[in-house]
Amino acid sequence: MSVQANLKEKVRQLPEKPGVYLMKDRLGRIIYVGKAKALRKRVSSYFTPSRAHYHSPKIRTLVQMIADFETIEVKSEPEALLLEGRLIKQWKPKYNTDFVDDKRFLMVRVDLAEPLPRFRLTRFRKDQRSRYFGPFAHSGLLRKTLAQMRRQYGILLGDSTPQRLPDGRWRLYDDVRQEIYGHTNEITAEAYRERVADACDFLDGKSREWLATLREEMLTAAAEQRFEKAAELRDIVFALEGTLKKTRRFERDHPVVRTDEEALGRLRDALRLPGLPENMECFDISHISGTFVVASMVHFTHGRPDKALYRRFKIKSFIGNDDFRAMEEVVGRRYRRLRDEGRPLPELVVIDGGRGQIGAALKAFIALDLEPPPMIGLAKKHETIIFPDEREPLNLGLTDPGLQLLQRLRDEAHRFANTFNADLRSQKIKESILDDFPGLGPRRRAALMEHFGTIDKLKAASAAELCDVEGIGDKFARDLHRYLRQDGPVKP
Repeated sequence: MSVQANLKEKVRQLPEKPGVYLMKDRLGRIIYVGKAKALRKRVSSYFTPSRAHYHSPKIRTLVQMIADFETIEVKSEPEALLLEGRLIKQWKPKYNTDFVDDKRFLMVRVDLAEPLPRFRLTRFRKDQRSRYFGPFAHSGLLRKTLAQMRRQYGILLGDSTPQRLPDGRWRLYDDVRQEIYGHTNEITAEAYRERVADACDFLDGKSREWLATLREEMLTAAAEQRFEKAAELRDIVFALEGTLKKTRRFERDHPVVRTDEEALGRLRDALRLPGLPENMECFDISHISGTFVVASMVHFTHGRPDKALYRRFKIKSFIGNDDFRAMEEVVGRRYRRLRDEGRPLPELVVIDGGRGQIGAALKAFIALDLEPPPMIGLAKKHETIIFPDEREPLNLGLTDPGLQLLQRLRDEAHRFANTFNADLRSQKIKESILDDFPGLGPRRRAALMEHFGTIDKLKAASAAELCDVEGIGDKFARDLHRYLRQDGPVKP
């Protein structure tokens, strides 16, 4: 059967559900990542001859390169939108050249190595010693903000040339301009850096405020099926999130502590908890290629990630895609272990999903005959909080610190699950080089992988070491050794 025939047969097995597809060339490299409202319909469009004349030259070239594809089924179109962006950033496929990254948007750069750090506009991250804010899509508004900051904080912008005075102080401007009215023009470097610290705090707050607005606009655009706009907003959100995660040299400690305490207190009050949820755990279920399911659990202590307590799961009790059964299994496995080891349960359990998912989690506690801790579901479409009891669903404002903490917890569970997915996909792609070696059936392939553990160790083995595996003879080992050492199979 030809490659095209194989692909068409594989397409017929796809579900009409939202997801992401990864196109691969004959060497197993991911060359394109796309999202779909209905996977079968979208992927089949690439291999339908009657639609070929609608394709751009770029897409026609892509189709000629496709030797295989992989799909990841998700729960909703907005989730497909987010996952598509993460996978494009991870794999950097050749044909996703239109993906928007932060280099298309303006950022504010503060070079901390300068005696008097200035606030400059840039589209590129030039070094690690500077602090960056943004990206910002609205350049005019950004320039007005910087002009306001110069008047408010007495800082230097990129067009400024300060002068060193004989006594070691600095004259910021040639004259006392209106822009720095109310601020001393001649100042020590130490005093000026205090101004920079205040201005950075202000700009950092602006970035976080804008990020919350962008997230809301992105979800609204996705719900209204304006996916091109949603994708553009998603790309800015990802870039801005990446910037905000960078280490900040001027950050004060007390605002962070106060924010965490405020968020925990807000959750206590809004969810009617008996105390602060100082230990929270969140579960997420992820499909991989529509054939098997994995799950993640993340733990936050005092409002912060506690990665030593993270866990990831492969589903053991069944084969197939069933979010509810998967959720019941992993919640049961997690808290059976805590019960058996005599360890305390968290003060709050968060389930990614709605009524069905939280019901499945509750079943796990019933099966264990274990009193469940406070538990909620977080339904992504409108960020609705679902309770397992008779309480009505709750919607907190998007700027509510309690909801933002829940979002960080949920997003971290997604990230951890996606990392697990990526590890498994990477291993699967590496192992796929064995598919083209003639005479290597499932039994001997399984024996090789069990003996060496990973494809990298298998490729590093000598022919004599290959012979140590049951069922592998001298000639077969030599041929396989030559095949694995050739330049054909490459890492994606």
